[in-house]
Amino acid sequence: MTQEYKEKLKQKMNSFVHFVYDATLNFPKQEIYSSVSQFRRAALSVVLNYIEGYARRRIAVQYNFFEISYGSLKEARFLLKFSLERGYITDEEFQRGDVLADEIGAMLWKELTDISNSMNK
Repeated sequence: MTQEYKEKLKQKMNSFVHFVYDATLNFPKQEIYSSVSQFRRAALSVVLNYIEGYARRRIAVQYNFFEISYGSLKEARFLLKFSLERGYITDEEFQRGDVLADEIGAMLWKELTDISNSMNK
């Protein structure tokens, strides 16, 4: 992956974290220590694990962190859908978050596939 690609992915991840933080500001107070906390941690985990993996020299370790990042994205996407179903976010907010998560997922999956292919040579 090029440096430009990686920076674009990190920027999308950063935007997703800010989206989640903004969206959860209006959740019911009783959700502060449950879905709000979990949603925010999952969103942060996407970008933080990507950054940590990117900083690792060994390709297998990098791959592991990227896999964790991808898993956290899946967790955040579930919470996005859950939030819509509970009426905590609007359809418009859901669509905005879902599109962003989809873009991140596709880009991150491409990185995982490329790394996997290079390790299997």
